[in-house]
Amino acid sequence: MKPLRTRWYDFPDAIIHATESAVKQHTAYAAAKSGDSDAAFAVVQDTVSTVAIQALHTLVAGKTPFFASAHAFERTGVNAIPEALADELSKRTGFPADNSIVQVNVVGHTGANGFMRLARQAIFDGEVIVGAEYLLVDDFIGQGGTLANLKGYIESSGGIVLGATVLTGKPYSAKLCLTDKQLAALRSKHGNELEIWWNERFGHGFDCLTQSEARYLERSQDADTIRSRLVAEE
Repeated sequence: MKPLRTRWYDFPDAIIHATESAVKQHTAYAAAKSGDSDAAFAVVQDTVSTVAIQALHTLVAGKTPFFASAHAFERTGVNAIPEALADELSKRTGFPADNSIVQVNVVGHTGANGFMRLARQAIFDGEVIVGAEYLLVDDFIGQGGTLANLKGYIESSGGIVLGATVLTGKPYSAKLCLTDKQLAALRSKHGNELEIWWNERFGHGFDCLTQSEARYLERSQDADTIRSRLVAEE
């Protein structure tokens, strides 16, 4: 099964709540990543940002979207942080949390390198309300691929995705929307043949990559290196 992706158009930057150190050095972080819901609640309570919540209100401009979280499977269990964050944001904003959309495969992205993240992509299933509006929620943004696939699944099923928020991640990763300049640079360096191969393997062209994914690939040595590394990481 291939992940579903849709183009970005003018998708807004992801809203980040806290620094990586504040989240990852929390005493309950490891337990939360392994499925301990109480630990996840503690991490979220201590790091969620009122400034970020206000930014969410500004983003949705009076709408009442559903929070859809990435229920990610890790090597040590189901990551409990995304759902805890969605539930806490629901309490603080009054927006409903949707628990029907779930990740159905194990990708093990925590601590993974860029090629592993690209090779092992999250796939989602569950009920999407046609015409309903959603905000994506995850604990961490690296290359943004999990959020891209969650967005693609919801939009391909008839939902409308307004934006995304994460507990932590590097600020430059918040830019999900692929720029024309970055897309052109990627295509110029690696050529049409790699994009055809990519489309056959992952079900979408380079125009559905995130900004960070495209930058990572553009900085890779050559098309053969990309293909061999991706195959090796599967």
